[in-house]
Amino acid sequence: MWIKWLMISFILGSGGGQMSLNPTFPSIKQEMHHQEKSIIVMIKKEKFAKFKSQLQKNYPNIKIKSEFHTVFTGLSLNGSISDFENLSHNPSIISSHSIKNYQVAEENSVTFIGSEQVRGLFDTYNQRLTGKGIKVGVIDTGVDYSHPDLKQTYRGGYDVIDKDYEPMETTREQGEPTLHGTHVAGIIAANGNIKGVAPEAEIYAYRALGPGGAGTSESVILAIEKAIQDDVDIINLSLGNDVNGPDLPTSLALDRAVEKGIVTVTSSGNSGPGLWTVGSPGTAGKAISVGASVSPTTVQFLTIGFNKEKIMMAPVEGSRPWTFNQTLRVINEEYSKEQKHALGNVILLKVEGNAVEKKIKQAEQAGAKAVLLYSPTEKSIIGKLQESVNIPVIWVSKKSGDTINQHIQSQQPYLRTGKQVVQDLLTSFSSRGPVTTTWGIKPDVVAPGYFINSTVPGGYERMHGTSMAAPHVAGACALILQAHPNWSPEQVKASLMNTSKVMQQLNGQTYRVYEQGAGRIQIAKAVTADSLFYPSSLSFGIFTRPSKKVLSFKIDNQSDKAKTYRLNVPKRDEGVNWDVPLPVTVQPHQTKEIAVTLSVQPRFKNKGIYDGYLEINDSRETFSLPYMYMVSIPDYPRVMGLQVAAEKEKNTYSYELFLPEGADQLGVALFDKQSLQFVSYLDVDVDVERGMRKRKITIDESLVPGSYQIFAFVKKHRQEQVVQSTITIE
Repeated sequence: MWIKWLMISFILGSGGGQMSLNPTFPSIKQEMHHQEKSIIVMIKKEKFAKFKSQLQKNYPNIKIKSEFHTVFTGLSLNGSISDFENLSHNPSIISSHSIKNYQVAEENSVTFIGSEQVRGLFDTYNQRLTGKGIKVGVIDTGVDYSHPDLKQTYRGGYDVIDKDYEPMETTREQGEPTLHGTHVAGIIAANGNIKGVAPEAEIYAYRALGPGGAGTSESVILAIEKAIQDDVDIINLSLGNDVNGPDLPTSLALDRAVEKGIVTVTSSGNSGPGLWTVGSPGTAGKAISVGASVSPTTVQFLTIGFNKEKIMMAPVEGSRPWTFNQTLRVINEEYSKEQKHALGNVILLKVEGNAVEKKIKQAEQAGAKAVLLYSPTEKSIIGKLQESVNIPVIWVSKKSGDTINQHIQSQQPYLRTGKQVVQDLLTSFSSRGPVTTTWGIKPDVVAPGYFINSTVPGGYERMHGTSMAAPHVAGACALILQAHPNWSPEQVKASLMNTSKVMQQLNGQTYRVYEQGAGRIQIAKAVTADSLFYPSSLSFGIFTRPSKKVLSFKIDNQSDKAKTYRLNVPKRDEGVNWDVPLPVTVQPHQTKEIAVTLSVQPRFKNKGIYDGYLEINDSRETFSLPYMYMVSIPDYPRVMGLQVAAEKEKNTYSYELFLPEGADQLGVALFDKQSLQFVSYLDVDVDVERGMRKRKITIDESLVPGSYQIFAFVKKHRQEQVVQSTITIE
């Protein structure tokens, strides 16, 4: 693979063959090896003196800047990249980290969602709201509890992987190092150079993901059980998969935790911007599923030709920043073949095949100013280059890539750079709903998840993802529970959803409810909410014939005065009729259940998803409840999550896949990977029940060893879908 894929992407969503480039410029790899950088190395305590002596003897050009003996044992060093590469093999080193410049003031995203606003509500709640006394379980890769910003808030936990009570992040001597859980914990409750959302909350770490951030549903569920046994108040799961099903074990485990009185928060996933991309456990009905938005951020954009449309960019890690101010000429791969050179131009590459990183290196060597990458599909992914390059490499959306190509063809191939401060926009990578089977609205809310600064082993780092959005919500829940210790998980969830800000795109259109849920959280409003409505979103499901459906929700008056609530129905639409109750009065600290009826005649409506917000007014303010319904069977994925694994028995493998609504027909077949010639059927069935299907399969022992493709064919509701996976037969 040319890129090591990461669970991050760029923020504003909407080739094949060898590229012939004249290598006018030599490779700068050797040049880069002589560049200097500074790093921090963490060293085994008992090996420190020997390591320091060897360092001074064998690497005279590496300079020791500082020594560390309190928070950890280590050194900060300055030297060349080549020396550090050689030094990295020393067995005394636990881990190494680049020294970077970080903003140690209050994190922008934390203040943006209102955590600082609630600190001063002392008169109302007789205490400063900092999350004090609230136990937050972080189920993740572990936590570096020696980090100076987390030492005050860390209280304990459990390591499910190693089965001990030291849930530390994976170190290099244990395998591929991790930092994810430490970053998540810092967003929730860092209390040092940077401040988390709830800086005095108590962090309990549960290491369910091992080296490289890998884990199983079994380890995650064991961690959830352990957190329940430890009587935590909140569980944060910034993890997931790409299976959009409401009843996978991890989703069900989170729902059980909610039933036991624990607020559960989970990321929606980073597989956007397509529909049906929210994955388990972000599909858990009772949990708070969180998508990612942008807090105030200065972003760069491009314009091309005379088109004023802004093309948003996302830098690929391992490349140089985009710092151009002048107009640049862009050529695509086909044009560069004809011209036989790329000198001084920007190259547009479509991400196809495995040769893209090679093409980037060729472009750099040929003197290209920069490379723009775009995917042939709508799915937006950003990665990390395996080998660094000395030119900018930027991702743009498929739509933007197509637009640039059109301008190249029309002889207007000139790019200009601009900057803009944006906020409250949905990130392109944030997974969207709805949820299959239940047809529920997910995510529930969104929170900042782009360019978030937080703690990592050895320092601080900025990261992107719904993994960063979820802990903002977990921290918010800690503040809410401190102010309202008797509130149930459903009330906490309602306070966040009922007071969220409904977000709009740059063009002024409101994001769909299956993209943003109730909107971006506003902590101060959530903490002070005295009217709660739950469940806080209404999904009426599918209408295939004229019918009406009734859904109920509770109005919870938390104030000391009687309140009268009025429901405003959406604007009149042919074939749709809403029936809502007359104004409802609810007494102080009382709850009243009301019913909303929706009647739909599908013959007057086009097939599709319809959504919006029901408005509820209490004479003082207006609240919004997301609603959604579908006309006809939606184009949901018929099959997902195909995986193949070798079993212990000879020539025996197992496959598993998820069928959201079952299958009228199912076929699993083996094909030659090179020729795609059919080899044999491995499984055939009809009228298959919905859910996860796992079967053992036997491979013909006469097959030539090598790589093969397994295709799973599914037909349901007269729609067909095929997914594939690779199997290696030895």
